[in-house]
Amino acid sequence: MGDRWHVEVDRGVCIGSGMCVNTAPGAFRLDTARQSHPTGPDRDANEDVLAAAESCPVEAITITLRDTGETVFPPED
Repeated sequence: MGDRWHVEVDRGVCIGSGMCVNTAPGAFRLDTARQSHPTGPDRDANEDVLAAAESCPVEAITITLRDTGETVFPPED
């Protein structure tokens, strides 16, 4: 069985660029204030979701392993 991720968007950091929606349209949406939200906080590990997090110009997206809380993105220094 594959990993499950917990996806969060820091709406205090999000600038509403829409990169996440363009990269992973089923995983993110923009609200009327152009703030990103995951369509569901927990999901199967997915390359499109990771690519969306990596493409966010302000790194507003955090991905952790649901079961352990280990960080998937952004990488720890």
